[in-house]
Amino acid sequence: MQQVKSEKRRRRRGVILTSDGLERLKQAKSEAEYLDNRGNRYTLEALSERTELGVDTLMKVFACESGVDKQTLKMCFKAFNLDLQANDYYKPPLNPPSIPDNCLPIEIELPEGQVPLNSEFYIERDSIESDCYQAILKPGALIRLKAPRKRGKTSLMMRILNQAHKHGYYTVSLSLQLADKALLQDLDKFLQWFCANVSLGIKLPNRTVDYWDDLFGSKISCKIYFEEYILEQLKQPLVLGIDDVDLLFQYPELADDFFGLLRAWHEEGKNRGIWKKLRLIVVHSSEVHIPLNVNHSPFNVGLPIELPLLTLAQVEDLAGRYDLDLSSEETTQLINLVGGNPYLVRLGLYHIAREDLTLEELLTTSLQSPDHIYYHHLQWQLLNLQQQNPDLLEALKKVVLSDTKVELDLLQAFKLQSLGLVELQGDHVTSSCLLYQKYFEETL
Repeated sequence: MQQVKSEKRRRRRGVILTSDGLERLKQAKSEAEYLDNRGNRYTLEALSERTELGVDTLMKVFACESGVDKQTLKMCFKAFNLDLQANDYYKPPLNPPSIPDNCLPIEIELPEGQVPLNSEFYIERDSIESDCYQAILKPGALIRLKAPRKRGKTSLMMRILNQAHKHGYYTVSLSLQLADKALLQDLDKFLQWFCANVSLGIKLPNRTVDYWDDLFGSKISCKIYFEEYILEQLKQPLVLGIDDVDLLFQYPELADDFFGLLRAWHEEGKNRGIWKKLRLIVVHSSEVHIPLNVNHSPFNVGLPIELPLLTLAQVEDLAGRYDLDLSSEETTQLINLVGGNPYLVRLGLYHIAREDLTLEELLTTSLQSPDHIYYHHLQWQLLNLQQQNPDLLEALKKVVLSDTKVELDLLQAFKLQSLGLVELQGDHVTSSCLLYQKYFEETL
């Protein structure tokens, strides 16, 4: 009897998402993040609340490695207004045949967000990675990563942190997108939030209450917290990656104080042993367009890294990793369309490799068609502009409808550049690629 029960347990293996089902779910999740979550990615906890499924269950669903019951998938899909279809899942065999490791195909991952550390599809750009890996090992290091959205800043930041981790360093990554708006309007609360998150990242209890002193003020209290609590307890250096710092440009007073603090810590690292332990990576999409005291700014010190677009050789290399045999002419056509944008290039190659479409179909399908692989990305860019500032949409309209280079208000130009929509050439602005030029020309 016991043997029968055990056999039944082994047979309850559940179902697993197919690649098509996973892609549908991820696409719907991305759209919900853009529309319902201000473009921020959902945490596992937020997904759990939305789907009414446990975090462990959600991890199984998205990992596609072990089975879950069909009702779980239905709940997950329903949370994003999708109906579970027959081709969205499959039932794994009881005893799958073993396949030699050297015969396993490379998994073609859906391009979204940070490129995983173990991904076959991350392209290193000349000496940028090696320069960053060397710089972060220097006492008091500060690296500034700058590039428009979806150019690979976070992917590079995580690789620098991983390299530091290999040397035994403590590492913490923190996106300022996670800070509530109320925090961004109160320096005292923001710095306590900042300290608490760094503590959490290195598994130390939050003790801001013990170190915060109204007499000294927020900045001195924050400095004391790092110096006497965090850095004092660490035997190895701490590398702190701060992503999306240009979010603070909307709050100039807070930005001036916080950036001044980072600059002061960097300067301390030149002279005092305890501050040599702190290494900073500051990541931003836009040029600094708020007034900062030149002696208090972290944006004119350290190692500046501006991520370039992918070159022809790099796109050819990437196409080879997708097992695609594109000619130089075909690769050039793809680059002409998307301008060497790493995310857009990968998305195109991903769908071509999956045989969802051909390069010719990618180049000729209407950008207004919901079937176009860039449709949802373009829709998000439009929606983002409409929600940010109508004047910004009008500024872009001037660019795409003009036959020549145009001049824009500098702040508008910086904001459009941070979205990857335009390129700055001196005082003039042009569309960053044919994809955006054609879409917004038709739309506007």
